[in-house]
Amino acid sequence: MILLGWAKELGCNFVRLAHYPHNEFMVRAAEEMGLMVWSETPVYWTIQWENPATFANASNQLNDMMDRDKNRCGIVVWSVANETPHSDARDNFLGRMAQQVKTKDNTRLLSMAMEVTGTKDNVSNVSDNMNKYVDIVSFNSYLGWYNGSIEDCKTRQWNIPYDKPFFISEFGGCALQGKHGEKTEKWTEEYQEYLYQETLKMYDRQDGFAGTSPWILMDFRSARRQLTGIQDFFNRKGVISERGIRKKAFYVLQEYYKNKKEQYQDK
Repeated sequence: MILLGWAKELGCNFVRLAHYPHNEFMVRAAEEMGLMVWSETPVYWTIQWENPATFANASNQLNDMMDRDKNRCGIVVWSVANETPHSDARDNFLGRMAQQVKTKDNTRLLSMAMEVTGTKDNVSNVSDNMNKYVDIVSFNSYLGWYNGSIEDCKTRQWNIPYDKPFFISEFGGCALQGKHGEKTEKWTEEYQEYLYQETLKMYDRQDGFAGTSPWILMDFRSARRQLTGIQDFFNRKGVISERGIRKKAFYVLQEYYKNKKEQYQDK
């Protein structure tokens, strides 16, 4: 409840519950608090796409997730994957997963977290054969953190050749809470704050932008994050520290959501 309470404080009306189905109490709590939910199966990165047992495992998890939460009105998106590299085998696997969703429930939206497929002359392309299955074109992009610079956000254009709304399923960058410096210095709160400011402006300029779920609400433990004195086995992309302290980016996002709410209330 604390996590979802922070999401409400932030101004969210929607949460993406990461890369796997969360405990049913989380889904019920989100529903009670008026939060819409993106629910996802753990088909993540590179798996054995051609292994029948792997597909059976994923299909069973998808079926169990949908059976458990089919009557939860907070669930608005079923998602079948996150950041999966393109291949014919992958397309066949995910296509079958998508068809399973639509056969079982054709009333909710279907999506998956895709990837940016290339950038040339500061124009990024999102091209994925799964476009024919999804209702929302969703993708993860870490411009200004893993690639490019924050300055690129000011002129970056997006080529999304589908007549569907697009949703940014992940964006962001790391900051160690309490570390301060120039806005050009990575790992500082000021850098993360500046990244959020320019990223949100960038997507607001693009036609079809329907929403976002920044990565992530709160810093969390991760064995792969080993930078001593900064990460110390935590993923630092949260806008709230693992001790519950809000970083500067939290307030950027909170103001952005507040303005969006006022904008749509005026219409």
